Amino acid sequence: MVIQAEKIDKSSVIPIYYQLFKLIEEQIRKGDLKPGESLPTEHEISLRFEISRMTVRRAIAELVSAGMVYAQQGRGTFVATPKLDNIVFELNDFNQEIKERGLNCKSTLLEAKIIRADKELRERFQVGEESKRFLYFRTVFSAEDERLSYEVKYTIYSKSRPILESELKDPSLPGLIATHTEYVPMSAKKVLQVAVCTEEEAAILGIAPNSPVFLVEQTIYDPDLKPVGWSKAVYRGDRYKLTSYDGWYKKD
Repeated sequence: MVIQAEKIDKSSVIPIYYQLFKLIEEQIRKGDLKPGESLPTEHEISLRFEISRMTVRRAIAELVSAGMVYAQQGRGTFVATPKLDNIVFELNDFNQEIKERGLNCKSTLLEAKIIRADKELRERFQVGEESKRFLYFRTVFSAEDERLSYEVKYTIYSKSRPILESELKDPSLPGLIATHTEYVPMSAKKVLQVAVCTEEEAAILGIAPNSPVFLVEQTIYDPDLKPVGWSKAVYRGDRYKLTSYDGWYKKD
């Protein structure tokens, strides 16, 4: 399979990995890349667009997370078949909506640190080593100084791939894992619950304790289905809604 060589603008403020992600996504939606066909290798894509393999890996990780492609160890990465029998929900894209309204939005890093694995983390990540270290950080998303969502993220820390504090403000977890750890994120599981916020979450979001919220827990897996990332996001129930799309419905 050949990916059409549309130009990637390396001078753009839009990250290169995201440009590649959108390029491949669009070709899958249009049917230029068909279900079951294999993508070129990371090396082939990096040569074609003159970009790093790490950038290609991050774009593919985002495609896997979106359900557009899937990986088979030792064989390659393939275009997925749209699953019309599944109900897929997503929280409405407030970032885009806020930009369209001309409002100011930002993601604020509340805390970031390297921690040792406690019993809960070892069980969640299926690791036995007490010496294993994790990157832990918390962010809050705001619009016009109103706090809308709060997120806590964990991933296994890789000392050989340091990360800048500025890169933690608004990263996708699969992308972060692909570029700053030795692990390759290949699939994700998200669990959505309707809940009430804790006192700590209420204080962070500036709402009353026990207010209704959407709680989304995400686990990221490598090709061997080993957990390599976990996050918990709390969305205000009075500011977010759920939308369902079947297959690869293209949003306007």
